[in-house]
Amino acid sequence: MNPLYNYLLKLADDSFIMGQRLSAWCGEGPYLEEDIALTNIALDELGQANNFYVYASRVIDNGKSEDDIAFLRYEHEYVNAHWTELPNEDYAQTILKVYVFAVYQKLMYEALSSSADEELSAIAQKSLKEVRYHYTHAASWMKIFAQGTEESKFRVVKAIEDIWEYTKGLFAKTEGEDDLIALNIVPNADELYKEFVAITEKDFQDFGLEYPVNPFMQPKSRTGYHTEYFGFILCELQYMQRAYPGCTW
Repeated sequence: MNPLYNYLLKLADDSFIMGQRLSAWCGEGPYLEEDIALTNIALDELGQANNFYVYASRVIDNGKSEDDIAFLRYEHEYVNAHWTELPNEDYAQTILKVYVFAVYQKLMYEALSSSADEELSAIAQKSLKEVRYHYTHAASWMKIFAQGTEESKFRVVKAIEDIWEYTKGLFAKTEGEDDLIALNIVPNADELYKEFVAITEKDFQDFGLEYPVNPFMQPKSRTGYHTEYFGFILCELQYMQRAYPGCTW
């Protein structure tokens, strides 16, 4: 398989599944402005996914469109990180998911902005403008939860305890990714993870939260193995395309 195609799927699938998860808050947010904010973040993620799928369809050049790639693969063919498919649960967990994903994407897109691949660089630069807002928004809410009421802090601490072990999976590599690193097309995800830890540790101090110390991290992200939640997400995403073949995004 083409390493660049694999990598584009990694970026696209992450944004695609994260956008789908967040879209569930549309009409369900705690108040109107926040409902709109999360819906806009979801739309940003879906737009980024589309850009990467379009490029992936050209790279693979096998007659499959971006819609085919997005909607007509089997579960084991998706390489998104487990983090993106975890349930929203309460609002604190959703905000934690957005915060962590925004830190990850911000680091990734900053590095990709200087990629030797001009198209990948252009998509990253455009996406980075959106992700900077996602980070600011989610970090503000993390601080509000941590420094608000006893209940709000309990909720965000519980969310951290429940799902933090999935964070490192965002930095898992796809097949052939090391070849792209050698060509200066993509950054080294191992190095980005070190930056992620440094940033989140500093942020947690600002939030007034204890940083997770359990070294265990869930494996298998980007390997075709998914959590038990993924099949249900895929059923929703693929229903229209399978019921009405030929639909376009």
